[in-house]
Parts: sequence; C-alpha cells; structure tokens
Amino acid sequence: MTDESSASFRVAGLGEVLWDCYPDSRKPGGATSNVAFHASQLGCEGFVISRVGDDSDGREIVDFLQRQGLSTVAVQTDFEKPTGTVTVDVSDSGHPSFVIHEDVAWDRLEFDRTLADLAGTLDAVCFGSLAQRSPGSRDAILQCLYETPDDCLIVYDVNIRQQFYDRIGVERSLQAANILKLSLDEVALLNSLLDLGIDVSSGSVEREFALQIREQFEVELVCITRAERGCFVASENEAIDLPGIAVELADAVGAGDAFTAALIVSQLEGWPLESAAGFANRVGTLVASHPGAMPILKDEYQKLKSEFSQSE
Repeated sequence: MTDESSASFRVAGLGEVLWDCYPDSRKPGGATSNVAFHASQLGCEGFVISRVGDDSDGREIVDFLQRQGLSTVAVQTDFEKPTGTVTVDVSDSGHPSFVIHEDVAWDRLEFDRTLADLAGTLDAVCFGSLAQRSPGSRDAILQCLYETPDDCLIVYDVNIRQQFYDRIGVERSLQAANILKLSLDEVALLNSLLDLGIDVSSGSVEREFALQIREQFEVELVCITRAERGCFVASENEAIDLPGIAVELADAVGAGDAFTAALIVSQLEGWPLESAAGFANRVGTLVASHPGAMPILKDEYQKLKSEFSQSE
C-alpha cells in the first residue's frame, strides 16, 4: 500500500440524496450519496452532489450530512419540488425492495459553476442510473463527469431501479466510466439490454460479462457483487473471485454502496486488486449487519484498514 493518507483524496457521490422510509422509521440514503458517506467514513474528503427541496426534509438531511463531515457545497436547493423519498420494504432483509417516488428535487439537478469547479478537483466520483431518469439531470451528470481530471476514477454503479433506465443511458454511462460496479442480477439485465448474448446460466457468466464489457466499452475494472455469495472483480490482467462472509443480517440497504466506497478508497491508495476486493467485501458485509444505508462505522473501518495494511 502507499503511504498517502485517504484524507487527501476527494470523493464525490453524484446523483440522488433522499430519505429511505421504513415501516417504522426513516433514514438518510441515496446510492451515490451513500458512497460519498462511506468514503468519508473511510477517511476521504466526501462530497454529495445532488439537490433537495426547500423543505424540512431537505434541511434535515443536509444537516445530517454536514454533521458527519461531508461537504454539501454542491447540494442544490429546489424551490418547487420536494426532497426525494423512497419507500423501503425489508421483509426480505437480504434483498430489500424499493418504491422510488418521482418528480422530486434531485430529478432537477443543474450543471452550474459550483459543480464544474468541484468536478475539476475530484480524485473519484461515483454515479448511477437512477438520477439520470430525467433528461436535465442526466445532462448535468454527464457534463460534471466531463469536467473531472483525466486521472479521476469514474465509477458507474449501475443501480437499476424500477423502470428508470434505458439502453442509451446505460451505454453513455459505460462509455464515461473506467470502473463498473453492479450486482449479479444486473449482469443478467445488462446482458439482455445490450444484446451481449452471454449464457447467464453458465458457471463463467461473470468472467464472460467482464471480458465483453471491458472490450466493448474500454472499462478498466468490472466489479460484480453477489450478496451472500461474495464478489467477482476483474481487470485486464487479474480476476478475483471471493466467497461471501457469514453475518447476522440487519438489512442489506447500502451494503453495495459501502462496497463501492471501499473499492474506490483502496484503488486510490494503490492496493493490489485482491486486497481491494477483500476489503470491499468486508466493508459491504459490515454495513449489512447494521440497519440503514449510513451507519456510523468509522472505528470499525479503521480497524479493518489496519488489518488489511498489516497483511500486505
């Protein structure tokens, strides 16, 4: 590992920030905001790029993010649309389902000078499909990616939800990214959407998918999460296949986003791919053992980082 501290890295989540509404509570969330949150917990300077309503929900979530040490300089305020909310069903704790409500503030993200200036300073940015469901927000996201430095890690965390995706949007996102992260279910979905022609019932589906995506879209790293079955990570020269880790599951909301954040941090710090995948696997599992997408785990993360540092 390098000696450079994670605190010198600037990592942004570009897309949605919202309230995850459970039957008996609500918690802050949004996939890309979760990534920024966990990157911050892992020691980076985290930025949330999104939009909230001019309402109590928006003010409360911005206050929470600031209290956790994230920068909200690029969280815009919308004076017409409300802060986003999602209804979460965790009756199957390992595979939560979501109803993502439409016509909310983050659907109206605008590309402005603040966004452009911030983008030019980033070391890594994570974006997904959901916040691209409206044309204006999609354009703002792609413009922001265009403004990042040449060596910025651009991570496309597919995060398919409901009907909020299309082939053109997915292809444009893949073309913009150098790292792809998705779930095994999304592998099957993209295989069909992009006409890849892979036999998804074969034992080598992850390898075949990673190879095709890297060749067709020049993606450098493909990361496939498989919930309790671990993960598969492939670059041009390596393929790492790790089993799952037994855990007492609270709910899986945000676990994949924590995996993404850990992978980003380990890549920025120059870890070997096997260590990076193992660390991300452990971080995702840790979050799955806690309720909500943004549990406070700084101390646990520091212990994990130390454990992996000593193993190098």
